[in-house]
Amino acid sequence: MANQLTLKNDFTISGKGLHTGLFITAHFCPAPPNTGYVFVRTDLESKPTIEALAENVHHTERGTMLDKDGVQISTIEHAMAALWAAEIDNCFIEIDGPEIPILDGSAIQYVEAIRNAGKTEQEYDKHYYVVRNRIEVNEPDTGASLIILPYDGFSMTTLISFKSCILSNQFARLNELADFEREIADSRTFVFVREVEQLLHHNLIKGGDLDNALVIYDQEMSQEKLDALADTMNIPHKLVNKLGYINNKPLKYDNEPARHKLMDLIGDLALIGKPLKGHIIATRPGHKINNQLARLIRKEIKKQEVQAPVYNPDIPPIMDNQRIKRLLPHRWPFQMVDKIIEISERHIVGIKNVTGNEQFFMGHFPDEPVMPGVLQIEAMAQTGGLLILNNVTEPERYSTYFLKIESVRFRHKVVPGDTLIFRLDLMDQIRRGIVSMKGYAFVGDKIVTEAEFMAQVIKNK
Repeated sequence: MANQLTLKNDFTISGKGLHTGLFITAHFCPAPPNTGYVFVRTDLESKPTIEALAENVHHTERGTMLDKDGVQISTIEHAMAALWAAEIDNCFIEIDGPEIPILDGSAIQYVEAIRNAGKTEQEYDKHYYVVRNRIEVNEPDTGASLIILPYDGFSMTTLISFKSCILSNQFARLNELADFEREIADSRTFVFVREVEQLLHHNLIKGGDLDNALVIYDQEMSQEKLDALADTMNIPHKLVNKLGYINNKPLKYDNEPARHKLMDLIGDLALIGKPLKGHIIATRPGHKINNQLARLIRKEIKKQEVQAPVYNPDIPPIMDNQRIKRLLPHRWPFQMVDKIIEISERHIVGIKNVTGNEQFFMGHFPDEPVMPGVLQIEAMAQTGGLLILNNVTEPERYSTYFLKIESVRFRHKVVPGDTLIFRLDLMDQIRRGIVSMKGYAFVGDKIVTEAEFMAQVIKNK
C-alpha cells in the first residue's frame, strides 16, 4: 500500500485566464492528510473554500467550473490533471481570481512546477477507488461514451471525432500515469475558428490567443471577418490563406487534440476525490460527460465509508496460519484469522473463511446457522492485534486487551460459506501501549460489520 502524498514545497503560477482574460495568481501549498484538493479564493473578504469534488461542478461549457455558495473557480482541469497524475492527494490552491491561469493551454508548466516543488509522504494510507465491474455513461445525442473496466493500475484510451476536414478522427492512449509528463502534459487545448464568434457571444475565451490554444481553420472566411474576430479578442491580425492550424507554434504531435482530450478527462476524474484503478475507454469525451462519470463514482464512494479490499486467493498471503500462530496466543477454537493479505504501518487486511464446521454453529443456531456478532468483533480485534504485534520484538511476550468498543453496527448476517475480509486502520498514534482502531468486516463488496476499538498492549508477566 502507498501512503498519501502532498507537496514538499509550495509554488506559484501566474497568467491570464482563458475565459475571463484576467491576470491571476494561483499558489499551490502542502495540505494535511485526507484534505484532498481545496481551492481558497484569497481575493474575497471571507476567503471562502471550495472542495474540488464532482458534486461541486456547476458548469462544463469549454471548461470545468466549481461553484459553492455562489463562489466560483473555473478552468481547473489542467491543474487537476497535473496534481492527479503526480499522485498528489492533498493540496491547497490559493487563488486571487475566479479562474486558473491557462498558460500555454496545456498542463506542462503545472507538471514541471510540481516536480520542482517535490513530494512528501504522509502517515496515512492512500485510498483508491478500485473498479470492480464495468461502469458506463452515454450521451446518445452526441455519441459520447465513457467506459471503465477493472484493471490493476490506471490506463486510458481516448477517441475523438469531429465533422471537420482538418480534425476528423484521432485516438490517444496513456498506459500508466508515469507516462503523463512525457506523453500528455504538453498537449494544448484547441478551438475551431468557426466557433469563436459564438464563444465570445457567450462571454467566453476573452483571454484566448494563438499562443494558448490550437486554432483550427477548417471553413473559409473572408480576411475581413478574421480581422474583425482578432480585433474583438484584442490580438494581432494574421493573414490566413489556407485551411489548417493557424496558431503561432506548430503541432507537437499529429494527435495533439486527442491527447489533450485525454488530459481533460484525467483532470475531471480527479474530482472523484481519490486515485482510481481501472482502464478507461473514452469516445468523444467532453467536460459534461466526464462530470457525469465522476458524479456516478462519487455516489458509489459515498455509499460506503471504505471500499472492500481486493481479495485474490491465488496471491500468497503476507502472513499464513503458521505466522499468525507465532504472533497471537489464540488457538482453536478461538483463533479467528486465517491469513493476512495486506499490511502497512497503519492498516491491515485479514481473512476468515467461515465454514459449516465452526463450533459455535452447533448452538447459534442449529437450524439457521449465523456467526455471532461478538465473534466477528473478536476476529476484527485479532486482526488489529496482528498489526501491532508484527512490529514488536518477541511478540509472544505481549498480549492485547480490550479497553473499549464503540460505534458497533451489524449490517448483514454472516453464514457458512462466507469469506470475511477484515480491514483495520489506526485512528491515532500508539501512545503508552494504547491503540485506537476503526474496523470493517466485508463479505464480497458489502460491509457486514463495523466498529471502533481501543485496546492496550501489555507485556506478559
